[in-house]
Amino acid sequence: MPESSCSPCCQPASIGKKIIMALTGLVLAGFVLGHMSGNLLMFKGPQAINAYAEWLHSHPGALWIARFILILSVIGHIWTGILLTLENRAARAGGPAIDATRRASISSRTMPYSGIVILAFLGFHLLHYTFRKVALGGKDFGEDVYAMVVFGFSSPAVSVFYIVSMLLLCLHLSHGVSSVFQTLGLRNERWRGRVDLIATAYGWIIALGFISIPLAVLLGCIK
Repeated sequence: MPESSCSPCCQPASIGKKIIMALTGLVLAGFVLGHMSGNLLMFKGPQAINAYAEWLHSHPGALWIARFILILSVIGHIWTGILLTLENRAARAGGPAIDATRRASISSRTMPYSGIVILAFLGFHLLHYTFRKVALGGKDFGEDVYAMVVFGFSSPAVSVFYIVSMLLLCLHLSHGVSSVFQTLGLRNERWRGRVDLIATAYGWIIALGFISIPLAVLLGCIK
């Protein structure tokens, strides 16, 4: 290949996909932080988490705008992720990119797979706590979100699936947040290590925050 030639990943179309991937990822990363913060109200007791849930449902307009943005972000993130994965695989067929793949971190190499598991978890989580169709024993908890969450996480199988999914989310965020800075031109070689450290810390903060709730339920700290 002539030196002036550019790999598929350098083409304007690919750059556009990476920007979409970064911006939608930024929206989703911000959402999980807000969602985790709300969920941690479980540790303050039934009144706090139930009041928070009631406040959300008392603002249906804002809630549906947020949901609409999230749905668009999820679709955009998944679609561009698939396209970029296919492009990267095609680029690696050229040879030199294989070495780069070997040097890539575990978080980077597992992005497509962690994304699939997280997507499956998202579907289950919506059916579990939003639509209340699975793993709740047919019980009607009404407006008592606290009791519903405790009952849901009282199942070891559900809690283990949740915890494993959050650990994969940690890997996904660790690489994804760092990639956002790179795609938007906010990460250079001088700051690379610090940005990667911030991204990893963010991933662990989110994961441990979410994981603390099912663990607390299983250990009897929340009941």
